[in-house]
Amino acid sequence: MQTTRRQLALLLTSAVLRAQDDPVFKLDVKVVNILANVLSKNHEIINTLAKDDFTVLENGRPQTISYFARQSDLPITIGLLVDTSMSQRRVLDAERGASFRFIDQVLRENKDHFFILQFDMNVQFRQPLTTSRRELDAALAFVETPTRNQLRNQSGGGTLLFDAVVTASKDVMKTQQGRKALIVLSDGEDFGSDSSLSSAIEEAQRADTLIYAILFSDSNSAEGRRAMMRMARETGAGFFEVTKKLNIEQVFDLIQDELRSQYSLGYVSDVPVRISEFRKIQLTTKQKGLIVQARDRYWARR
Repeated sequence: MQTTRRQLALLLTSAVLRAQDDPVFKLDVKVVNILANVLSKNHEIINTLAKDDFTVLENGRPQTISYFARQSDLPITIGLLVDTSMSQRRVLDAERGASFRFIDQVLRENKDHFFILQFDMNVQFRQPLTTSRRELDAALAFVETPTRNQLRNQSGGGTLLFDAVVTASKDVMKTQQGRKALIVLSDGEDFGSDSSLSSAIEEAQRADTLIYAILFSDSNSAEGRRAMMRMARETGAGFFEVTKKLNIEQVFDLIQDELRSQYSLGYVSDVPVRISEFRKIQLTTKQKGLIVQARDRYWARR
């Protein structure tokens, strides 16, 4: 019995000595992930590039791309944000129908996640995060403009677009992993949000979330157009406008193609994060004449 104890003590001592000799990595390595689409001058999707075809700069400094993948088959979380203010009442049926079709084609049950949020004078989740096509279809049927009673009792703002983006980013996307995108259907006009356009974009960037902006409206608001274009551009996604030549279903088809043709690149910054801050990113291709659609900064969290 004593021999067994002596052997056990020797084994434990040996294990401790080996552990002391092994290197201990305490550094919290933070990978900066970038989702990107590459387009030709004719806006055709280019999906055949390799890691060595890209270069990335952070605050002007070259970075080493350590991770690379084509993202067509990886899970994605998508939030559908629908403007249900009275200015959208004439186009809402078309939006709803195209959304049905988009979800049916894109959603891979038990793999992808969707949620539906509508905004007018309030911001309301119609369907929390789910993988169920049936739940999403049922929720879309209730995406509607305010009733007369709601309008009569209205106080405050009437189109809380920026608040909706902030809510979706902070309450849902911030806790999700992997590919993330918001699809915003609106005329781009905001009335009454507590949040600004800049803060809405920043919250999406902090959550590593793309914003696909779909301008669909009877009106022709230059301010609304600029807001939608900026949200898309600064988060690294696409801006689309529904016109007589490009209907809402065709727009959703284009977004679907982009989601299935994304590149995912990752690098570890050469400068450790000492304070939380936004850092600039510039992703380009070595091949001239190609358009890279990617975010231009990220939130470096300490």
